[in-house]
Amino acid sequence: MTVLELGQIYMVPYCALLLANLGAEIIKIEPPGGEPARHRAGGQDATPFVMLNSGKRSVRLNLKTAAGRDLLLALVAQADVLIENYRAGVLDRLDLSYDVLHQTNPRLVVASGRGFSPKGPYKDLAAMDLTVQAMTGVMAATGFADQPPVKAGPAIADFMGGVHLLAAILAALLQREQTGRGQHVQVAMHDAMLPALTSNLGALVDSEGALPERTGNRHGGLALCPYNTYPAQDGWVAIFCATDRQWLALCDVLDRPDLKNDPALQTNPGRARRMAELDAVVTEWTSVRTRDDCLKILGQAGIPAAPVKSLKEVLADEQVAASGMLRRVRHPRRGEMRVFGSPLHLEDSPQPDLGPAPALGEHTRAVLHERLGLSDDQLDALDSADAI
Repeated sequence: MTVLELGQIYMVPYCALLLANLGAEIIKIEPPGGEPARHRAGGQDATPFVMLNSGKRSVRLNLKTAAGRDLLLALVAQADVLIENYRAGVLDRLDLSYDVLHQTNPRLVVASGRGFSPKGPYKDLAAMDLTVQAMTGVMAATGFADQPPVKAGPAIADFMGGVHLLAAILAALLQREQTGRGQHVQVAMHDAMLPALTSNLGALVDSEGALPERTGNRHGGLALCPYNTYPAQDGWVAIFCATDRQWLALCDVLDRPDLKNDPALQTNPGRARRMAELDAVVTEWTSVRTRDDCLKILGQAGIPAAPVKSLKEVLADEQVAASGMLRRVRHPRRGEMRVFGSPLHLEDSPQPDLGPAPALGEHTRAVLHERLGLSDDQLDALDSADAI
């Protein structure tokens, strides 16, 4: 599969990286100054850009020129997928609407990453991860009830949007196998975020608005207990009793037969009504032990628990190293770098060994020569006309 990526920042570049890890050839179409993520820390090789653009070929095209637009359409004629996350209406103003692309190549799947659904009043709004978090209730649901709303730490709107867009592309390609025709697929970050709020929205509906929107590290619906992070001598531990049986096992660990035999605490709803009391009991137990001691004892008792790891610990994590999700590559300008591997593991499909992220326009001449048969003189003329 040949994929043309007109992507910027995170949503579409990550979607294209997943496709690259599945074996697609990704031709990243960039404007004369490069896509914005290149310049996050100055220069042309910002670390987030390098992490998300492994294995891609960079072609610099000035789509505001007639020649640049014609070059893109010539590439479209040979491509399987075009993915983009420009602001709604940008491609239309460049005379590169879906109708134009579809007429050029009826088999093309055009995939658009958007902030908001084209069906609603927000359809023309510009969107970034922060603004989508703000408008979906994610910020309202993040943090503690007596403190201001905060954003989620990771860029969840961008990356959940990218994964949903990948699913839509693969479905469209599967349908094309049956019909021979491509189609336009669209994924809005606003839409992709809402299902992740299932617990929070469910609690809001069931309580008729009585429960707080922000619950800190407790369960989003305040329906499960214990469910929190608890201090240890050298850090924090996340503990979660998913079943009543696990609660009884935790009572044994805590050496609290009184709680184990309390009829009001035999179910999650009953425990949830005494959440502050039970959190205090668990805190009393964890706070006099190291994180490792807590995890060893809880693990032996079959109680779900995990260390709250710092980002530095994650970078050095043996599981991360074994999974290949943060692999090392030699970048020609940055030296050894950590970049993302693939979370998609197909047992019968070897994963390609993706090279480092490209320099801006690194493959412009090679791609236009290989795919469109342009000569050096023609490429020189396009360069002089500021089309490439």
